[in-house]
Amino acid sequence: MKHLKLIICLFFVLGAVSSCAQENKNIKNIEGVKYNELTPAEERVIIHKGTEYPNSGEYLHTKEPGTYVCKRCNAPLYKSEDKFDSHCGWPSFDDEIPGAVTRVPDADGRRTEIICTNCGAHLGHVFLGERFTDKNTRHCVNSISLKFIPDMSKDIKKAYFASGCFWGTEYYFMKADGVKHTAVGFMGGHVDNPTYEQVCGKNTGHLETTEVDYDPSKTSYEELVKLFFETHDFTQTNGQGPDIGPQYLSAIFYSNDEEKAIAQKYIDILTSKGYKVATMLKPASEFWKAEDYHQQYYEHKGSTPYCHFYKKIFD
Repeated sequence: MKHLKLIICLFFVLGAVSSCAQENKNIKNIEGVKYNELTPAEERVIIHKGTEYPNSGEYLHTKEPGTYVCKRCNAPLYKSEDKFDSHCGWPSFDDEIPGAVTRVPDADGRRTEIICTNCGAHLGHVFLGERFTDKNTRHCVNSISLKFIPDMSKDIKKAYFASGCFWGTEYYFMKADGVKHTAVGFMGGHVDNPTYEQVCGKNTGHLETTEVDYDPSKTSYEELVKLFFETHDFTQTNGQGPDIGPQYLSAIFYSNDEEKAIAQKYIDILTSKGYKVATMLKPASEFWKAEDYHQQYYEHKGSTPYCHFYKKIFD
């Protein structure tokens, strides 16, 4: 009986080893590669092969030119020209960058998983024969498995604004003419890569900040500064609306002297109009992107900001 138990245990061990070998046989083992640190939510999908909720992903509606790379190892996976709207609730692509994505049949044989060839990160599943596009292929990918790198070849510039809850700040900037992409995160603190919970603890020094990528041939930094002041209460000194705390203060993070001068110009204009401006001017520092569920929050929720509003001030 003891020998029989030993044989059975050995059978299962060998089976597990064989299974692991099968799962990893298409993954490149690159010595010295350092993977990006993942949040628990990212690990649930990328490592443990979970799925994010439909219609919740950051890149579901992203249309601007650029490249989607692996969240775990930064390997390029998809080009924006291969992305299409399948109305399935997740980003869809009908092609991948050659050699970037590996297909692995699910254990039940019903679906085909897609993983990053470079590091084995779980991306989602691939489906054939649905006739969405001429390529008749749909890579159904979790946004949380990806990072989007905008195409900066057209002289796209970045600007950084803090005006209370970053959900509301982003809501107005992402709809502005000439803005190509927005992201929300944290700037101005003393903790590297802070979490939302850490910032809410009010001890990291960060402000909730919106990163704005804009085309200077379509709009100007000056127009963005005007929009900033016209979409929040820049006289409030303890937060924004009902959101009270140091992370909700009003600030413009300037990247050069020209941006600082433009921001100061409009503070002076507002002061001459009788406003007591509480907005701070701070040099831009490291921008730490917030968790995926914060990105384009109101777009995904289908609602509007509760503490931001538009009020025309400038001619």
